Amino acid sequence: MPCSTRSDELVFFVNGRKLSVIERNVDPEVTLLTFLRKIVRLTGTKHGCGRGGCGACTVMVSTYDSTSKKIRHFSVTACLVPICSLYGAAVTTVEGVGSIKTRIHPVQERIAKSHGTQCGFCTPGMVMSMYTLLRNHLDPSEEQLLEALGGNLCRCTGYRPILESGRTFCAEANGCQQKGTGKCCLDQGENDSSSLGRESGLCTELFVKEEFQPLDPTQELIFPPELLRMATNPEKCTLTFHGERVTWISPGSFKDLLELKAKHPEAPLVLGNTSLGPAMKPQERFHPVLLSPVRIPELHVVSQKSNGLTLGAGCSLAEVRDVLAEIISELPEEKTQTYRALLKHLKSLAGQQIRNMASLGGHVISRHHYSDLNPILAVGNATLNLISTEGVRQIPLNQHFLAGLASADLKPEEILESVHIPHSRKWEFVAAFRQAECRQNALPDVTAGMRVLFEDGTDTIADLSLAYGGLGAATVSAQRSCQQLLGRHWNELMLDEACRLLLEEVSLPASAPGGRVEFKRTLVVSFFFKFYLEVLRELQKLLDRRYPEIPARFLSALEDLPVGMTQGIQTYQSVDSHQPLQDPVGRPIMHLSGLKHATGEAVFCDDIPVVDKELVMALVTSTRAHAKIISIDSSEALELPGVVDVITAEDIPGTNGAADDKLLAVDEVLCVGQLICAVVAETEVQVKRAIEKVKITYEDLEPVIFSIEDAIKHNSFLCPEKKLEQGNIEEAFEKVDQIVEGEVHVGGQEHFYMETQRVLVIPKTEDHELDIYVSTQDAAHVQKTVSSTLSIPINRITCHVKRVGGGFGGKVGRPATFAAIAAVGSLKTGRPIRLVLDREDDMLITGGRHPLFGKYKVGFMNSGRIKALDIECYINGGCTLDESEMVAEFLTLKLENAYKIHNLRFRSRACLTNLPSNTAFRGFGFPQGTLVTEACITAVAAKCGLPPEKIRKKNMYKTVDKTIYKQAFSPEPLIRCWDECLERASFHSRREQVEEFNKKNYWKKKGIALIPMKFSVGFAATSYHQAAALVHIYTDGSVLVTHGGNELGQGIHTKMLQVASRELKIPMSSMHVCETSTATVPNTIATAASVGSDVNGKAVQNACQILLKRLEPIMKKHPGGTWEEWVEAAFAKRISLSATGYFRGYKAFMDWEKGEGDPFPYYVYGAACSEVEIDCLTGAHRKIRTDIVMDACCSLNPAIDIGQIEGAFIQGMGLYTTEELNYSPEGILHSRGPDEYKIPTVTDIPEEFNVSLLPSSHTPLTIYSSKGLGESGMFLGSSVFFAIADAVAAARRERDIAQDFTVRSPATPEWVRMACADRFTEMIPRDEPKTFKPWSIPIA
Repeated sequence: MPCSTRSDELVFFVNGRKLSVIERNVDPEVTLLTFLRKIVRLTGTKHGCGRGGCGACTVMVSTYDSTSKKIRHFSVTACLVPICSLYGAAVTTVEGVGSIKTRIHPVQERIAKSHGTQCGFCTPGMVMSMYTLLRNHLDPSEEQLLEALGGNLCRCTGYRPILESGRTFCAEANGCQQKGTGKCCLDQGENDSSSLGRESGLCTELFVKEEFQPLDPTQELIFPPELLRMATNPEKCTLTFHGERVTWISPGSFKDLLELKAKHPEAPLVLGNTSLGPAMKPQERFHPVLLSPVRIPELHVVSQKSNGLTLGAGCSLAEVRDVLAEIISELPEEKTQTYRALLKHLKSLAGQQIRNMASLGGHVISRHHYSDLNPILAVGNATLNLISTEGVRQIPLNQHFLAGLASADLKPEEILESVHIPHSRKWEFVAAFRQAECRQNALPDVTAGMRVLFEDGTDTIADLSLAYGGLGAATVSAQRSCQQLLGRHWNELMLDEACRLLLEEVSLPASAPGGRVEFKRTLVVSFFFKFYLEVLRELQKLLDRRYPEIPARFLSALEDLPVGMTQGIQTYQSVDSHQPLQDPVGRPIMHLSGLKHATGEAVFCDDIPVVDKELVMALVTSTRAHAKIISIDSSEALELPGVVDVITAEDIPGTNGAADDKLLAVDEVLCVGQLICAVVAETEVQVKRAIEKVKITYEDLEPVIFSIEDAIKHNSFLCPEKKLEQGNIEEAFEKVDQIVEGEVHVGGQEHFYMETQRVLVIPKTEDHELDIYVSTQDAAHVQKTVSSTLSIPINRITCHVKRVGGGFGGKVGRPATFAAIAAVGSLKTGRPIRLVLDREDDMLITGGRHPLFGKYKVGFMNSGRIKALDIECYINGGCTLDESEMVAEFLTLKLENAYKIHNLRFRSRACLTNLPSNTAFRGFGFPQGTLVTEACITAVAAKCGLPPEKIRKKNMYKTVDKTIYKQAFSPEPLIRCWDECLERASFHSRREQVEEFNKKNYWKKKGIALIPMKFSVGFAATSYHQAAALVHIYTDGSVLVTHGGNELGQGIHTKMLQVASRELKIPMSSMHVCETSTATVPNTIATAASVGSDVNGKAVQNACQILLKRLEPIMKKHPGGTWEEWVEAAFAKRISLSATGYFRGYKAFMDWEKGEGDPFPYYVYGAACSEVEIDCLTGAHRKIRTDIVMDACCSLNPAIDIGQIEGAFIQGMGLYTTEELNYSPEGILHSRGPDEYKIPTVTDIPEEFNVSLLPSSHTPLTIYSSKGLGESGMFLGSSVFFAIADAVAAARRERDIAQDFTVRSPATPEWVRMACADRFTEMIPRDEPKTFKPWSIPIA
């Protein structure tokens, strides 16, 4: 029992260094992430979501396993690991793996040099996941690599280069990527004329593998000998750590644990903290005592007997998985049915880090309604072995236990010691099913465990057990249905009866939390049908003479969609053979910060060390969608320890935002999440407790408008209609063969930049000066906003931007709001203020991409030639104007995409609703609006009975022409991209293969789509294209380049040094970019609209040319001199070595009165072909292959440009397939973190992913004939959407279901499953829309 009453010494190691934390420094509520970042100051480990869902905070923990006598290395998410759980452990962070100051590790080197880092915020987590994998497996398989990275999210790269870097360590990574297929990965296209091997001047290598340093396991940190001694001779005394509110007790023996549980029956046992951690996030919720059984080996015992397997409750899910894999390999198949079902789910349950942390006992006891394992354990007749000071007992893991009935549950003083899982028997079959939004690292919509036992030698059901997760507050067991099916034969009659019974018994109310009610009901019977077929196949093997075969067309229902490692080739134009070697333009140069990203040494805004007297700020937001503020009572908050002040609108000395867009609410709130006030305190913990205590009284107001439909009804708009028209549309409609009308609904999208909004404001001691360190795309806008808010001149405010952890448009306007509020707090308190938004608050407050509702009417000839097109679009702008008017304008301008249609009418309006204001997002209206146009093309194809690609080709621009707004352009690169994509993708032969596959398979369908793109780059105003740069040459010859662009991950600093290197003819190694600062380059324009590198490159070029002209006389006089000698000579002759470069901007204008102009400097053209396969029974899909051809002209840096294309494509693919925002009927955003909002993961990318930059393309307008590619790839992600739609259309044709011209994006599993209507979707009960309150409401 406890050795003492005070806190014990907490001993663990970080990066080989011993840390002894005693008494007041130990708080059980402190996580490893907080400890590393705030106390040890190791900021390489990033704070991304705080819930273990994004992997940004991944570190490696090493412990000694006393059972196996081995050191165990495993990855964990530091945000969930309580510091007190680390007694006796060794923690390795990214800083401990390698450093640019000493030696970088091969993992760090390869991820950087393979171009696997863009913004770099996720990179340390990726490095740690890969590093941990290599510590356990020196030659991992590609499957192990995919698993290791499954819990890590990246928003920038599209994952392909990250996987490419990891593949260099894999055992099977050598040789041709298509080995064993009889083909070579270099054979592209439908004929050999354009095969890469024969194409001159094209390159497919973005990095040289041979340059990588080898992996040397002898150089890794050893497990500390002191910890080894502690583990082999463990102290049996109980360790106690007292925090401010929580006491952590870690007993040294099983006996002590039982006594402690008897003494503290309400205290939970904490092992992985993956369930308790997120649940305790609200500051009000905590347990006064926590018991940690981490030092109890008895809870990790695994034993196998003749009747089954007993797993210690303390075993992690990763350990359980390894045990099951071993057992399955040893025992006959008939005994391992339950184990195989469990193993199947353990491969996709959460991410690797969570599986490493979460315990089997914790998973069982938590009884999450969406549990993956409990339904299988329940049908597998698992038994729970319980123990207390009173003795031992067993209870079944059945529906009564899962429902939490007291009579079937643990007593408060009992703990779960182990779980016993019986072997399966002959004539017994067990299966598991799950369906989630994504294939990995996603909570399931529905899970199921199913078991049937037959009477020996027959197909007569002797026992049946079915359990479902995700369909209620707990796992649901269909006991009554199973009972009624006993004695039945396993045939179609039984199947029909079973489905009827299941839908009666396993009912889900229409207003159930999580929504997707009809989809979930359908999965209940769809899963049972899959189980029926699986068992039927096994019975055929055993009773072949009596059983008819399953129809061949149904067999595909038995196979899960495979998860494969991505492969592919990236093709770009080689530099001219005459280009000097030291000229870096056009070469795949690594991102300047790549190695620093990989070592964690790249400093982001919140990595800046704490400043003297710094305070922490948190925001108080509205909980009502439209209400009058009656009062704000902060008295209770101000009484809390550490709270310094509460900032309200009354404290703002200058302007409180705009009239319709206040920084802090005054009198009225217009949406849930609107900022009302801010609390300032000494610590993060104190400020978070304080915001809970601010009491706001409201009086609700009418109307409350959330959806576009409601906004149209109430005539609620933010700005006038934007309209373009050409030809005579009414007359054209009268002369066509056919007319089709349809609707398109496109959901919104969350930016989900990995680094949330954050700012640090530091007041100076005189003249009201402020230094602001902020994560923004527009430093000048932040500067101006703070100036007007504080009513001080702009020249007193300096904004610094070192780098931004992703922006995508979400950091154009929003950071100014947060910086201004923080600046008010700083002015009022006279102290520095740090404001860092949690992921939940960031998603709630900031808005995102505008949801869109579009209506089209299209008139066309039977040949497919479109004669007239009328499109009307409405976007959901939210509660303030923000960028909505400009988005509506851009959307209207871009709606025609690649098509020449003589009679057009485009109209767009931005709706005013009571949702957080939507804002700029990559593509700026184009990805939503052009989906309407392409949906229209697909509808025309369906009506004409022609393939969509024929309609696209027929209606595409063919010759030099003018757009609807009278801007002239040549479509020649567009046609080249289309033709090249057709050929590289072998489109026609694959279209035939898809059709052949669909004829042979009823429950799986393939689809293929080819989409063209004409994307207009830039702002529609000349003044927004200006840029400036400042270049200094120092007397040692080194060069400092500063410019007005912000490094968001798009490699702008890298490209600027490439430009400067070419112009000054000196190597990039002699140059440096420090930061973007409003003190060095003033009056900058937002880094947005894909033109950042274009315009700033021109400014840098101008500055360098000015300097070179000054140096020219000296260089001519001393032609044999070195650069350094010329510079010294220039200084001696009093020649200025500093120059400001300036670019006045591309000309761009638009006259909306006339409906004409030249609003865009140039266009980026491209085409993408994607092929998918869908599972008609579950709605799941896999991306088989994507080919992209993009007109980049002469790429400044092909590695960065291809990375931008791939990253944008995957982000677009997320928009169109998985990223779904759900709002409650009260306007509260449900999807506020990675658990609920699913961006693509490493397993969601195409299995074959080819990107080609169109060769021999030029434009005289831009810097070195390059093009800005930041946004254009986004829309190409729609090729996946239309491929899914193609597969769904094939299923609907086969089922004789009428063509539906209402298109909904994203194409989630729910949408796909319900669109593939069949007898199972027909049999489910339906609810009348007005008879219940839905969990979520449509807003598009």
